Amino acid sequence: MAKQKIVVKVTMNSEKKSRKAMQIAVSISGVESASFVGSEKDQIAVTGEGIDSVELTTLLRKKVGHTDLVSVGPVEEKKPEQKESKPVEAKMQINPYDYYFNTHDVPYYYYVY
Repeated sequence: MAKQKIVVKVTMNSEKKSRKAMQIAVSISGVESASFVGSEKDQIAVTGEGIDSVELTTLLRKKVGHTDLVSVGPVEEKKPEQKESKPVEAKMQINPYDYYFNTHDVPYYYYVY
């Protein structure tokens, strides 16, 4: 099964109801993440595999309040942009002052990355 995203609009009048709605949304089997979306934060977006959207809306209607199923669809995967990376070249340089100052423990060569 492929991942799916379900958006549900829930009438939540108080902070207590919004916490309860989130708790119900997360408790359903197959849910990987849930978050509030929308301009008024009255919608819950649930993502995961094998989620029963009817079960989700029914539970929210029974325990929280009026609930509308807004959308059900596949999750849009974000493809990470790959940056062109050059291999790191190490250059060896000789320290010209080593011949004059032999008392220090600095090697006469060092690497520049």
